[in-house]
Amino acid sequence: MSQNILETPRLLIRSFFLEDLPAIHRILEQTFGAGDKGTEDSALQERRSWLQWSILNQEWFPKLHQPPYGDRAVVLNKTGKLIGSVGYVPMLDVYDQIPELANAATPSGFTTPEFGLFWVIDPQYQRKGYATEAAQAMIATAFTEMKLKRIIATTDYSNLASQGVMHKLGMNLSHNPSPQPSWLQVVGILENGNRDEQ
Repeated sequence: MSQNILETPRLLIRSFFLEDLPAIHRILEQTFGAGDKGTEDSALQERRSWLQWSILNQEWFPKLHQPPYGDRAVVLNKTGKLIGSVGYVPMLDVYDQIPELANAATPSGFTTPEFGLFWVIDPQYQRKGYATEAAQAMIATAFTEMKLKRIIATTDYSNLASQGVMHKLGMNLSHNPSPQPSWLQVVGILENGNRDEQ
């Protein structure tokens, strides 16, 4: 998948280019940051390092015969405008606290790995179904080409928009009965073979 472009009815999902830096920096700063570091040079240079790493992921993970982890650009088909990012992420956490992922009656406290899905869309383009459309393309690839057994996504209780995307993707939402860790409150779980055909 590393060199492939995924195309949906409205989107292209492709590797990032260095020229994408201003747009993706603004999007990530507005959605995950305080929104006040959009033009700070130090923040931009840190984001440049992340972008270079994201680009190299697409080259090196396939060469190492590893899953194609990393972020990809989400671009509008008609205009070529970059409106977000979607990607596969390695996730390591205390997933046996989540009832549907537990291997024993009592959580062990050990961390276990899961294969995760990440998405972010420019606030100007949210609530138009773009996150769901991009994520569906990534799930289809993971389940058909990679034969992945399961994919998950995580969020907190307050992020109702992400939970809505999880529902639209056919994920079963599970809640962490423990208040910690704070970032692992809601887990969307999708098993291969249990999702509706698109």
